[in-house]
Amino acid sequence: MSNPTRTTNTNTTVLITGASAGLGAAFARGFAAKGCDLVLVARDKDRLDALAGELGRRFGVSCEVLPADLLDAAQCATVAERLADRARPVDVLVNNAGFGLPAPFPYSPVEDEERMLDLLVKVPLRLTHALLPGLRERRRGAVLNVSSVAGLLPTGTYGAAKAWITAFSESLRVDMEPYGVRVLAVVPGFTRTEFQERAGMDVSALRDAVWLEPEAVVARALRDLALRRPVSITGRRYRAYALAARHLPRDFVARRMARKRRAPADRPENGG
Repeated sequence: MSNPTRTTNTNTTVLITGASAGLGAAFARGFAAKGCDLVLVARDKDRLDALAGELGRRFGVSCEVLPADLLDAAQCATVAERLADRARPVDVLVNNAGFGLPAPFPYSPVEDEERMLDLLVKVPLRLTHALLPGLRERRRGAVLNVSSVAGLLPTGTYGAAKAWITAFSESLRVDMEPYGVRVLAVVPGFTRTEFQERAGMDVSALRDAVWLEPEAVVARALRDLALRRPVSITGRRYRAYALAARHLPRDFVARRMARKRRAPADRPENGG
């Protein structure tokens, strides 16, 4: 398939947050395979350097490494400045950085909840805001926001943040369409990355059938971006889940989700 982002003879440049592993690294490989130059953003410089070396050797693309903790205001500002740099234009932004928490609200420390909300909501808002003036001026480019099927139903504060990023993406897509700028919400289900382990989640009971490979999520997202779709959902199971989420009674779903999120001590079978 031809490069869905290239509109001139010069290389498209893609900035990806959370690029050191998981979906971020898969997006880096997917865009590099299409000949795009990359700006790789994450906290772990060693992993970014290793990925940049791999992609440069394999695909012959330029890979700029930009180590940053996006929850640090100064470091986030550095990434925003890179996105706003007219002399080195970025054409595509992939807002992928994020993390989850192992316990439902309010069982996690409120400071952790605030950090998660900042990374999932405030950071993509700020980075997108930095990039859009240049995209509007050049009348091309794209923003991909990695959301989650957790945002389709009442699934705690993580799901609430992901619901925001999906709604933000769909609204922004309409606003940017007259300028030739595409916006896509990428809505994966359970994907084989380091996300669950880092969040301390026990996913041992999940069947193999529910898991997606990151490469499949990225391939679907790039196809949907080329087709100018608003939302990208990989797999029949998760597309059916999304369809059900739109039609099931919200109160019924909210109660079922709430029972699943209860801390063990609060569950009726434990005397709560």
